[in-house]
Amino acid sequence: MTHHTTHCPRRTALQTVTGAVVGCLAGCLSTNDTSAPPSEAGPIEDVGVEGTELVVKHTTADNVDQLNLIQPNGELFAQRTVAAGSQQASFSIGTAYDPGEYTVVALRGEERVDETTLSIEPDLEITEMGIGRNQPRKMWNDGGDKTSDEAFVTVENRGSGPESITKLLFTGDVPYPSDEDGTNYARDEDVSGIYNPSTGSEADSLTITADEQLTLYSSRSPFAFVPGAGTSCADDRQSGEFLLSIKTRVGRDTISKTYSIQYSAATEQNKCQITIGE
Repeated sequence: MTHHTTHCPRRTALQTVTGAVVGCLAGCLSTNDTSAPPSEAGPIEDVGVEGTELVVKHTTADNVDQLNLIQPNGELFAQRTVAAGSQQASFSIGTAYDPGEYTVVALRGEERVDETTLSIEPDLEITEMGIGRNQPRKMWNDGGDKTSDEAFVTVENRGSGPESITKLLFTGDVPYPSDEDGTNYARDEDVSGIYNPSTGSEADSLTITADEQLTLYSSRSPFAFVPGAGTSCADDRQSGEFLLSIKTRVGRDTISKTYSIQYSAATEQNKCQITIGE
């Protein structure tokens, strides 16, 4: 889905008649304004994020010959020369941008003829997780021994910009945690813990765009029973909790969610059943 912004034409906003200024500003602030648009509109018609690009739709090149994209700190992010006859330009923002409010400025020669702003910021939420042995149909290969000890994690991006997920972690009362009690990769920048089915190997990172839902798969068997690591089966029923975390590049955040975990009683080290709850 594309996120768009509504802007107020700059030339109209700069009119010296007080009533015109107030009317324009009120139109920009009200989402329910049904009045007709100003007769002297600027060349920028629409701005939106599509995937990892900022797309600007504008009138023909006789009204504008350059577009500048200004990042939240006020510095120039990129600029595009408008080709003759074109009505669209795009800026690649990727997943290394700073989240915040971006401004698109339209120039004709050295004259600033229009501008509009758009907030670009991801907002990730963990919505579901499970284990391959309990929900095999949720795994990338529909289950089997290869994924029985792995986990799936569903993440939604409810923000307005793309994000890069760089690490998947399981810590606490799981059989084979991601910290020093298990696989010990939590602080290793070269290990993501994320499996990429399309390449058949561990991913460096995965991109999730605005309004996208993405399923992650673990690559380090957090629910495998390994002697001397994490939690093992016991004669009595056990319960505890663990923390599921994902790390991100754009927001530089760690998004976490706590789950309860129960182990059934078992006489063998790896034969108990695992139940997970929120």
